[in-house]
Amino acid sequence: MTRVDFYVMSDADADTRAILVCKLAEKAFRHDKAVFIHSDDQALLEQLDEKLWQFRPDSFVPHRLLREDEVINQIDSDPVQLSCGEPANDRRVLINLANTVPTFFSRFERALEVVNQAENVRDAGRDRYRFYQQRGYPLHHHKM
Repeated sequence: MTRVDFYVMSDADADTRAILVCKLAEKAFRHDKAVFIHSDDQALLEQLDEKLWQFRPDSFVPHRLLREDEVINQIDSDPVQLSCGEPANDRRVLINLANTVPTFFSRFERALEVVNQAENVRDAGRDRYRFYQQRGYPLHHHKM
């Protein structure tokens, strides 16, 4: 069963949220876990693509931003993938930044939900929390 971790931030800053996503992706990569960063906002994924190159000067997180139609044909060679679509191959860690729970989340060992205090992000995070809770998924909280 997928383990679900909620990382709850105390502020509403989008850049701080993006940096945390980069740190989580880096940590999973360093532990040899294939990561899929999912969002329903292509612009957010493009910002994360740039942020992964520069969030820390001494860090290197190999990644690829995929178009939604690219995911189906993508060979599973990139340690970190970012997409609005569904992953072609099973990966170990999902970082979900979408407003809803993706239909494919249960294919992952872990689903990470990064929630800040921006009203729309916080409210959507609460809805996702209820979704997982009602279905009996193991939930873990990390106050940031």
